[in-house]
Amino acid sequence: MQRFQGKTVIVTGGGGGIGGATCRRFAQEGAQVAVFDRNLAGAEKIAAEIRASGGVAQAFRCDITSRSDINACVAATESSLGPIEVLVNNAGWDVFKPFTKTEPAEWDQLIAINLTGALHMHHAVLPLMATRKRGRIVNVSSDAARVGSSGEAVYAACKGGLVAFSKTIAREHARHGITVNVVCPGPTDTALFADYKAGASNPEKLLEAFERSIPLGRIGLPGDLPGAILFFASDDAGYVTGQVLSVSGGLTMHG
Repeated sequence: MQRFQGKTVIVTGGGGGIGGATCRRFAQEGAQVAVFDRNLAGAEKIAAEIRASGGVAQAFRCDITSRSDINACVAATESSLGPIEVLVNNAGWDVFKPFTKTEPAEWDQLIAINLTGALHMHHAVLPLMATRKRGRIVNVSSDAARVGSSGEAVYAACKGGLVAFSKTIAREHARHGITVNVVCPGPTDTALFADYKAGASNPEKLLEAFERSIPLGRIGLPGDLPGAILFFASDDAGYVTGQVLSVSGGLTMHG
C-alpha cells in the first residue's frame, strides 16, 4: 500500500526508537521523509536505511528548542523534498524524579523540548499548510498526559499541554483542510524507558510490574506506534481531527 506516495513528511526525533520506526513506515508507504533530530548521526542512520531499501529520505540536524534551526530545516525540506504534507511531532525527553526533587533548570529544559519545541514546529509549518489548504499533523504525547505518571510531573504537564494545544489548533485550522490528532504511547521500550528503568532500585522488578499491569502482557515496542500515527496522517482519517488515541496495550482504558 502506497498511501503516502510522493508526499513529504517531517518526523521530529526521527533518529530515535519510535521516530525511526515511524520514518521507516512512512518510507515503505511511498513518502519522502525528512528525518529531524538534534543527533545528526542518528538521523543519518535512519535516512541511510531508508535509502538502502529504495526509499527517499534526508537527514536534518534540528534542535527543536532553536527556532532558527527549525526555520532553516523546514525551508531546506521544502526546497529538497517538496511541500510538507505531514508533520509528526515526536521528539521528547524526560527526567525521572519526584517533583520536589527536580530543579527549575530541569523544568525549563523539559518544557523547551516537550512543549515549546512542538509549538515552534507548528508555528513554522502551519502557515505553509494553510496556504495550500491541506495538511496532516500528528502529535506524539503520552499516556502520562491522560492519567498521570509518578516521577514525571513536569513531563506529564507538557504532554497534557500538547493535547490541549492540539485540540485548539484542530479547531482553528479545520477551515484550512488541516487535521491535528494525538497519539499517546504507554510504556514503550525506547532509550527513554531505559533511562527510566536505570533510575529504579530494581529495574527487572519494575519491568515485571509493568508487564503484569498491561492487559496485553508486554511493554510496547517502537514498531507498535507507526500504525496509529500513519492512520491519522492518511486520507483514511480525513474526517478525524482533534482526537487522542492511546497505544498502551490496554494499560489505560480511560476515555
